[in-house]
Amino acid sequence: MEAKSFAVWDYVVFAALFVISSGIGVFFAIKERKKATSREFLVGGRQMSFGPVALSLTASFMSAVTVLGAPSEVYRFGASFVLFFISYAFVIVLTSELFLPVFYRSGITSTYEYLQLRFNKPVRFAATVIYIVQTILYTGVVVYAPALALNQVTGFDLWGSVFATGIVCTFYCTLGGLKAVVWTDAFQMVVMIVGFLTVLIQGSAHAGGLHNVIEHSTNGSRLNIFDFDVDPLRRHTFWTISVGGTFTWLGIYGVNQSTIQRCISCKTEKHAKLALYFNLLGLWIILVCAVFSGLIMYSHFRDCDPWTSGIISAPDQLMPYFVMEIFSTMPGLPGLFVACAFSGTLSTVAASINALATVTFEDFVKSCFPHLSDKMSTWISKGLCLLFGVMCTSMAVAASLMGGVVQAALSIHGMCGGPMLGLFSLGIVFPFVNWKGALGGLLTGITLSFWVAIGAFVYPAPDSKTWPLPLSTEHCVPSNVTMSVPTVLPGRPAIADTWYSLSYLYYSAVGCLGCIAAGIIISFITGHQSGKDIQPLLIRPVCNLVCFWSEKYKRLCWCGVQHDSGTEQENLENGSSWKQGAESVLQNGLKQENLVHISGHDLKDSSYNNLA
Repeated sequence: MEAKSFAVWDYVVFAALFVISSGIGVFFAIKERKKATSREFLVGGRQMSFGPVALSLTASFMSAVTVLGAPSEVYRFGASFVLFFISYAFVIVLTSELFLPVFYRSGITSTYEYLQLRFNKPVRFAATVIYIVQTILYTGVVVYAPALALNQVTGFDLWGSVFATGIVCTFYCTLGGLKAVVWTDAFQMVVMIVGFLTVLIQGSAHAGGLHNVIEHSTNGSRLNIFDFDVDPLRRHTFWTISVGGTFTWLGIYGVNQSTIQRCISCKTEKHAKLALYFNLLGLWIILVCAVFSGLIMYSHFRDCDPWTSGIISAPDQLMPYFVMEIFSTMPGLPGLFVACAFSGTLSTVAASINALATVTFEDFVKSCFPHLSDKMSTWISKGLCLLFGVMCTSMAVAASLMGGVVQAALSIHGMCGGPMLGLFSLGIVFPFVNWKGALGGLLTGITLSFWVAIGAFVYPAPDSKTWPLPLSTEHCVPSNVTMSVPTVLPGRPAIADTWYSLSYLYYSAVGCLGCIAAGIIISFITGHQSGKDIQPLLIRPVCNLVCFWSEKYKRLCWCGVQHDSGTEQENLENGSSWKQGAESVLQNGLKQENLVHISGHDLKDSSYNNLA
């Protein structure tokens, strides 16, 4: 494909994104220079309101993977992608009602501190290492995706774009900390919405109106949304998206440091929950925009598919190619779309860098050097942001070998996020699980999810399970591109057509359920944990919902944990049991700084306040 070039206004619009994003970092570096503590830098002093945090959450996880990959998925496989609407709803409700209250009330900064409070240090360190690997891999994918788009539409050097992205993100993240990341994300979220809307409006006009888009999509079988086939090998069905997608995104939202770090930066628990629920609206809006963009793109290319005709070399290039087609006479708007794609990436990369710096500082640096001064802590935090910025940017090289960006990104989250979700579920929901069960469950979950994912990479699923819907090249201008026929590799094992052909959305479910099952079994074999030794704030008694009709069965399901209101309220008010052993810095209880936080319970609004 011959790259089309930007006009002057395209460069102006695109450059404005980088200038404003960097400017926000400089602004907060100057504004907050007198509050030079690691707490202020990493969690915004825990005084954020829900509005910017909600926008930040949406922008961070609706990255260039969504802007470029989701419309391409809809174009090739149909609008069943919209069923993520259901997954997102389940994920946000479970995160806000199951996981967030435990993390917020325990006053932690790194989610992996919880694992030491609930189990021990080895479990915490193992989970932290897995998170760091997962986040660096994922960030590599979202850095590479928009760089590829820019390369295709402008002819810019691919790796020059990658490094420009990494440098800008690292710059404003290192200077301004979490506050800069959150407010920059809010700005970038607006850019993403505006970019999508311009594509929707102009694309619909080119198609002759939205009714034509619907008609063409119906004729092309793109609106067959509800496929209730229970076959887990099918790539996208109602069940793979609604069930598998829930497990995948719950691993991203429910226990991910990047998400929880934003939530615990809110000034009250109520603000944190509001941020999640308003973020759900943002997720739905971006999803609908992406789906309609894919349908409009199909309507435009229905008689000449640029992918199968060889005009473009990869499905992820469809959206930028489409944008250059419909905006060919409108300078500035192609630049706005590329800014839209880069907004998703800048927000995701910055959030990842900030989260990586936080977990490394809290879980490793402070464990080795517990008496660092505030000034030294802040400089180390900034140094970690710089280090991880370089590492995430370098990982984009590996992302170029991973295929489609949506599947690559969600596969990475499934492989690592599923077992992590299982681990935190063992701690929060099952009081009787001990540290041996937790560690054994984590290793089991990681083994299972990596086994199926790597097997699928080596032995791709048969075409009958993953083949896209019909695409036409009937009206294409003949080109000199020779279409290669994929060769069938001999010696394909029988397991390749069953276990290795599992839908990529189930990787997270495999890891999570494998972790939970193994953790429960190992705990009973090695001697289960006594509930009396566990602080009630570390457990979420979900059995109360099931056994609300019987106090006896409720207490039986508590497994000895003292959830009765008197004991729990006493812990909240004076922290009696938490204060014992506080000097040991998280060996047997919460850190001293967190004891103050727990006492910030506001009885009037049934919420919890973060006390600066």
